[in-house]
Amino acid sequence: MLRGYLKVRDTCPVCSEELSHHRADDGPAYLTILIVGHLMAPLLLFSFTHWRPEPLVLASVFSVGTVALSLFLLPRLKGALVALQWAKRMHGFGRLAPGA
Repeated sequence: MLRGYLKVRDTCPVCSEELSHHRADDGPAYLTILIVGHLMAPLLLFSFTHWRPEPLVLASVFSVGTVALSLFLLPRLKGALVALQWAKRMHGFGRLAPGA
């Protein structure tokens, strides 16, 4: 469904479904922030209270973890949001193709 990191293809290469009219916009970014924040905040609190690492070590490890998790989740959540729009027939996905 995706071409590159976040670019949605105009059509599906397998079934030729039109994908150009999706409206993912900022939804995947908001969901990514929500998920990463809810995962990393308790881990940060737990590691700080149990192990008391140096602040620079703690900031470095959690910065790398946050960026890595965000980069991992963002394209998957964009694909999931476009798939949800397709499944719910939103934003033009429910229209019949010309000649069908």
